[in-house]
Amino acid sequence: MAKGSNIVHQYFKKEIEGVKILVKVNPILYTGSEITVDAEGHAELRELEFDEGIFEDLKADEFEEASPLEFNLYLNGLV
Repeated sequence: MAKGSNIVHQYFKKEIEGVKILVKVNPILYTGSEITVDAEGHAELRELEFDEGIFEDLKADEFEEASPLEFNLYLNGLV
């Protein structure tokens, strides 16, 4: 079995001035991905490394919980 395959990721989202930001966090390894979608629908993916304070940071930045489905639809270019 692949390393990390049993990890349940956590997903968050925020919209700022027509730009949607979706974040996937691996709560064990503190790694993840961020998708930024501009007003025209163009998406950019970044791989990220976090620290233990990521959940407090996301809350302070007013991110809300999101669904894995929404994140993966954007990841695969289906929306």
